[in-house]
Amino acid sequence: MHAVGTAGPRIDGMEQTTGRTKYTDDMTLPGMLTGRLARSTEAHARIVSIDTSAAEALDGVEAVLVGTDLPITYGILPVSQDETALAVGKVRHVGEPVAAVAAVDAATAERAVDLIKVVYEPLDTIASIDEALETDHDLIHGEGVGQNVHRTAALEFGDVDEGLASADHVREDVFYFAGNTHAALELHAALATAEPGGRVTLWSSTQVPHYVHRTLAKVLEMPAGQIRVIAAPVGGGFGGKTDPFSHEIVAAKLAMVTGRPVKFTLTREEVFYAHRGRHPVLMWVKTGFDTEGRITACHFKTFLEGGAFGSYGAASLYYTGALQTSTYQIPNYRFEGVRVFTNKPPCGPKRGHGTPQPRFALECQLDKAAEDLGLDPVAIRLINAVEPNSMTVNHLRITSCALTECIERAAEVSDFKEKFESLPTGKGVGIAVGAYMCGAGLPIYFNDMPQSEVQIKVDRGGGVTVFSMATDIGQGSTTMLATVVAEVLGLEPSDIAMVTADTDLTPVDLGSYSSRVTFMGGNAALQAGIAVKDRVFGAVADKLGAPVESLVAQNGRIEDAEEPDTGVTWAEAVALAIASGGPLIESGSYKAPKLAGLYKGAGVGISPAYSYSVAVVEVDCNPDTGIVNVEKVWLAHDIGQSINPLLVEGQIEGGVYMGLGEALFEADDFRGALHRGPSLLDYKMPTSLDMPPVESIIVDSHDPEGPFGAKEVGQGPLLPVIPAVANAIWNALGIRMDQTPFTPDKIVAALRDVARGKPGRIGPKEVPAFEFPPLIMVEPPEGFPTGRTHTGAGVS
Repeated sequence: MHAVGTAGPRIDGMEQTTGRTKYTDDMTLPGMLTGRLARSTEAHARIVSIDTSAAEALDGVEAVLVGTDLPITYGILPVSQDETALAVGKVRHVGEPVAAVAAVDAATAERAVDLIKVVYEPLDTIASIDEALETDHDLIHGEGVGQNVHRTAALEFGDVDEGLASADHVREDVFYFAGNTHAALELHAALATAEPGGRVTLWSSTQVPHYVHRTLAKVLEMPAGQIRVIAAPVGGGFGGKTDPFSHEIVAAKLAMVTGRPVKFTLTREEVFYAHRGRHPVLMWVKTGFDTEGRITACHFKTFLEGGAFGSYGAASLYYTGALQTSTYQIPNYRFEGVRVFTNKPPCGPKRGHGTPQPRFALECQLDKAAEDLGLDPVAIRLINAVEPNSMTVNHLRITSCALTECIERAAEVSDFKEKFESLPTGKGVGIAVGAYMCGAGLPIYFNDMPQSEVQIKVDRGGGVTVFSMATDIGQGSTTMLATVVAEVLGLEPSDIAMVTADTDLTPVDLGSYSSRVTFMGGNAALQAGIAVKDRVFGAVADKLGAPVESLVAQNGRIEDAEEPDTGVTWAEAVALAIASGGPLIESGSYKAPKLAGLYKGAGVGISPAYSYSVAVVEVDCNPDTGIVNVEKVWLAHDIGQSINPLLVEGQIEGGVYMGLGEALFEADDFRGALHRGPSLLDYKMPTSLDMPPVESIIVDSHDPEGPFGAKEVGQGPLLPVIPAVANAIWNALGIRMDQTPFTPDKIVAALRDVARGKPGRIGPKEVPAFEFPPLIMVEPPEGFPTGRTHTGAGVS
């Protein structure tokens, strides 16, 4: 291969580094108005009245909206249609939009917002998991009092009780993962116009133009064909821009009302209220092991604090239980989970969606079990590692899998075993593994249509344009698509023109989430490229009198492999194809194989393939100050096949950075239901000065279904970093950090406990008493191994 596997710059890199890229907030249109949102000052209250008269009378104000102007509910999931663009009847968190203004400039809009008077009748504020599970508080959704439970899950695969009874050693641990936010550099923004004929166009900083388009059609009660959504270049998403948002809907409505363009750009504080960040999750884990460290059974409970709305929460809940089996051979597995509503900004998907929290718990518990059994952390992971071409007990199909190789290479390159046993007090190393999906196996709205579509148009001069709705959020998907097509056609990625993320111009792609674009969009581009190549090769074969099978595309030419001097240029070949068959326009699509099991929740966690990551972290801890300095990170990632190694390394380093932030710095802190510091002054993240050297170890396993064998790298590398840091702190100081983030005050507190003769541990001691629904008993997959990997016979 000449393009695939070659390290090179992004095709849009020059525009970004020279500042020529136009993000949504950079855009202006003639006559454009500025939009602002009035937000709730109450965490939970009925709206008694809203008086907008003073705002409407203010000179320069063109329109004011309230909730009754946009009463139709929406949500990203069909089972969570619980939001309105502006609050109707009730507010559910501080910062929820209650009214919207369009004015001639920002100062006027902000003055108008201040003039809107809202009278509230306060209701009970629910600010924690414990409070949400109490039975005597006002319901956040609905009327009356009761538990504020959003969703529950209870599944068993195999026989967990028997598996635990047969174990030689059983561990029971409790962990807490703090909620945190995406903190993308670019703030959320949207710009809308409405034509006299009624057609609406929205530019937005979104990862999912297809789903925004769908939501606008529903809430505005318009035909979808009358709406155009364009995802402008996105300055970071990380999952935070995968919901349809109030400001997008309101911008479109105000453009319709005023007949003028309207732009909203949220402040950083408002982005904290829009949120959709990492769920705070309380976890209880009970796992059995034999004397050699093999897992005999695992029982996992999760309690998710979801905030005020559903968002992706129904899926998030199942994700906290679905992927534990993707890395380790767990023969008997029980998962029970509950997601609750609280009066805080709604949680949703952040990089790794629902999986970093349980991965943290599982990997820390595995290290504890290794300590108990006298095993080293590498050995216990190797003996339990899943194998290629296997099935998990909860019906996940594993195809390519280089987990064992990743463990071995990361341990070897980092010199883990020697350091683990010999570093002095204060210095330590930790290891952890992770796995992630290459796209969700099912679309959000179940249907039989493709999940990704790509069109290729070749003009008469040989120019190639690729059309795809896939949104580049910084991960390099546009460059990936260009590289795949260039490889097929024998061109360079820089030869390919890209048109992306426009619902009018590009065929459907469901969006940039769940690490789906390389596998799904890449396969669609591959199929479209092959269709173009087949037509071109057919025409050239006729011209040269050579068999199609002998032709090759390389270096901008189509040549006979047997006679390299015989051939034509790419432009000449295209002219031949158009002359013989008409316009050279072809398409490709991808639809994931049907993999879901026949039980509730089976659609979450399935994927056409899984990537694997292993992190080794070396730390230097100061026992006096509690400061943890990460000296180096080694991260091995099973990429299948690297499309562009330079971009793969960039994604690995980005995942490490975000993982270190969640491990050591980041947490959404609240006073009751009020965010303590919704700003980047108060919300601490690593800077470039905090970033250690990262050694990326790219491992190829060549997935049989991925484009050229490729798999994801956008989200997987984050997962093992956080528990690897916790395990390294244990190795350095002998204290267990069972709650994130591992801040200096917590480390000093744990060391003080050690000095007093108490266990050195930070973390919760128990989980709330909660009656989960009856277990759904699921048979293991047909042909699932028995004996050491299955001790029970689950009853269907």
